[in-house]
Amino acid sequence: MLGVIGGMGPAATADFFAKLIEETPAAGDQEHIPTLIVSDPRLPSRTAAILDGGPSPLPSLLAIRDKLLAAGATLLAMPCNTAHYWYEELARGCPAPFISIVEASCDAVRRIAPPGSSVGLIGTRATLAAGIFEQRLRAAGYAALLPSEEQLAGRILPSIRLVKEGRPARAGETLAPAVRALLDRGAAAIILACTETPVALDAVASSLRERCVDSNRALAQSCVARWRAR
Repeated sequence: MLGVIGGMGPAATADFFAKLIEETPAAGDQEHIPTLIVSDPRLPSRTAAILDGGPSPLPSLLAIRDKLLAAGATLLAMPCNTAHYWYEELARGCPAPFISIVEASCDAVRRIAPPGSSVGLIGTRATLAAGIFEQRLRAAGYAALLPSEEQLAGRILPSIRLVKEGRPARAGETLAPAVRALLDRGAAAIILACTETPVALDAVASSLRERCVDSNRALAQSCVARWRAR
């Protein structure tokens, strides 16, 4: 069974589950991946914990992880990029494989951008400030390109908030210029490194999506590949 640590936020978790279904080659119900999702939006703010010394969500994340394992999960995933700040603690000593959305997304970059190129990052302020993606991108031969403060504060963060508020189309309209700005600065590809942002661009059927790695879909693809390999 696949166990999913969700709720960060609920729309992003639902988007991941929909893409997990889409990516599974199945002719009937029985060929899909048995999945148990804990979607708990009460978790402390990841951004506040990383940037402002707020309460850490790690104890709650560990409790959800252990609840999923006790329920029979043999594979784990967490469709939240910012929460991967605590990935090492969550994976350490875990008896089930825990697929990293960061590794899955960086691996997916290879399909649309050649090594040596720049890869733009669209994410929360905490994800970008903590450098969650940079080391993995460097190891794969890419340079990370971060959005300007103007684009982050004026477009990316508002678009994430709009998805959480249930207004994905408005979020997509708000986000698209920030993606385009990174491409205009030389990014060969963009990682949508916040799981709300694919929801936003999908809501407006943005043509920019073909230049973007959807971190939710990359995670879903990795989960399907790992499950089928078992």
